Amino acid sequence: MKKTFLLAATLCSAALPIAFPAAAVAQDYSKYSEEALKAELADHADATLAVLVPMRDGVGLSTNIYTPKQGKGPFPVILWKTPYSEHDIKGGTLRYAVEAVKRGFVFVVQNERGRYFSEGEYEILGKPQTDGYDTLSWLAAQDFSNGNIGTLGCSSSAEWQLALAGMDHPAHKAMVPMSAGAGIGKVGRFQEQGNWYTGGVPRSLFIPWLYNVDNPLRAQIPSGLDQQTRARIAGYNSLAASKPEVEWTKQIQHLPADEILKDLEEPAGTFETLIARTPGDPAWREGGLYHEDMGWGVPSLWFNSWYDVSIGPNMELFNHARTAGKDKETRDNQYVVVAPTVHCAYGKLGPDTVVGDREMGDTSFDVDGAIFGWFDRWLKGDRKAFPATTPHVRYFNMGENEWKSAQQWPPADSRSVRFYLHSEGRANSLYGDGRLSMATPDPDEEPDSYRYDPLNPVQTIGGGDCCNGGIVIPGAADQRVIEARNDVLVYTSDPLETPLDVTGFVDAVLSVSSSARDTDFAVKLVDVAPDGTAWIIGDTIQRARYRDGYDEQKMMVPGQVYTIRPTPMTTSIRFGKGHRIRVEVTSSNFPKFIRNLNSGGDNAKESEAVVADNNIHHDMANPSYIDLPVIR
Repeated sequence: MKKTFLLAATLCSAALPIAFPAAAVAQDYSKYSEEALKAELADHADATLAVLVPMRDGVGLSTNIYTPKQGKGPFPVILWKTPYSEHDIKGGTLRYAVEAVKRGFVFVVQNERGRYFSEGEYEILGKPQTDGYDTLSWLAAQDFSNGNIGTLGCSSSAEWQLALAGMDHPAHKAMVPMSAGAGIGKVGRFQEQGNWYTGGVPRSLFIPWLYNVDNPLRAQIPSGLDQQTRARIAGYNSLAASKPEVEWTKQIQHLPADEILKDLEEPAGTFETLIARTPGDPAWREGGLYHEDMGWGVPSLWFNSWYDVSIGPNMELFNHARTAGKDKETRDNQYVVVAPTVHCAYGKLGPDTVVGDREMGDTSFDVDGAIFGWFDRWLKGDRKAFPATTPHVRYFNMGENEWKSAQQWPPADSRSVRFYLHSEGRANSLYGDGRLSMATPDPDEEPDSYRYDPLNPVQTIGGGDCCNGGIVIPGAADQRVIEARNDVLVYTSDPLETPLDVTGFVDAVLSVSSSARDTDFAVKLVDVAPDGTAWIIGDTIQRARYRDGYDEQKMMVPGQVYTIRPTPMTTSIRFGKGHRIRVEVTSSNFPKFIRNLNSGGDNAKESEAVVADNNIHHDMANPSYIDLPVIR
């Protein structure tokens, strides 16, 4: 995922469910220039650069070590591991390095194998089970280290931590994974294999991401150089590839999908390997993904976002860690903060926050204060730095625009409320007769039909996504342009007489049929304001061939009715008084998800599309509905 640029958030204790002790509050570096921050780091840290940390197979990983000048060691260590160029430390990594060394932590930045100055061949997530474990062992044995190590990072710098947590390294005392969903293979109801899939439908984001990150023809420096020479070379060579600019909104339309990068004359690499796998391929077990049978060994402070690419798997994994922890201390010390932002945008929390096009009000939260309070607790033994009274779940309720707290997810006072899809058989578009209500279906309700043409897919507008070369702008966005299409079914409730708080996992169940052997069914949850603005809250999708699981593909018999259960959406939203709840159903959400060409064949290798006539049934025998987790 893209590199995060985290700013120190402004503390606003009135907006926080709990105030941290003054010692935990992080300094605000948002007004510092890059040069000033680098000078600050030089004043407070001794830097040892381009150290090759040995792995068990002889490969060395290039590592920068910043040791505090003040205080007497040995010190606790914070490790930031990355596939990005960090030898010229900058952005959020630089700010965290400054804050860490001033607080008495050694801050370590390491490149994954096969990236920049690290040796070896690149593998997505960087072999966390071995490279991560060996790095922790090496750091714990150094004179500057007191043996207590924490891991920190957002996106790619968080995702490698997950499989490592299953190894329960004795020096790994605490972790802070932020927006870490692409590190999850299978957990609970989600089998997204590192965000490669949702409901068995491949996501497009990895195509531009891997174009920039996966570089089989990368430049390397000679092996066998001493550390001082390596550091000197790193000072004036970035080893960063400079690839041609790509108009991704155009290139993403190329068919067949598995040749999108080949069409750019890219050498075969990670993309071609992964696009050939099905969601149930055993090869997903061979990489760096975390799977639910691996256990959990590390106290964790999670940061997630409502408009991120994988909020559902992230919250499912948080719950899993609370039950799968290898000891009581680990199980009891899982905490999560969920912000209303997009991927890794925690530094943008503050007054007058806008996410996408929607105003969220004051979202202030002292992110860095929470992080360093957490590390003070686990790496220095200061129990007051992160009090035991801290709620396990702190989340921002959109619509009400307030921070809330709970001891579990979903909150204990939530209950499932079912809303059924209804119509007279003409729910097509915003101007159809689709209705959403708690009334049970009539026996003879007519199904709604629409024609899905893969060469004229429904466009993605907003929602949760990231790191995609600009093909999708994530966040809250008005869906009315989409809802005007005849191939989008729209079901809307009456205006609410009182506010309705929805917080938790949102489940959709559809009764469907099709003229095609295989097709997709996409669902959106939408908040309709009194002025008609239709804000996207969440979306999901399901490939019909995987309706009964991912180990076996089952094609549809044309005309036969099937039950489709997409993976849950996950959110916290107050539908205000006078607002309406809306559900959209269609068969594409492109370019976020790669189009189903409807043939029933190997979709990624095909170029010819089949038009499908798809139906949503909602009679008493074949109901379609959405279950909302409503706070009492």
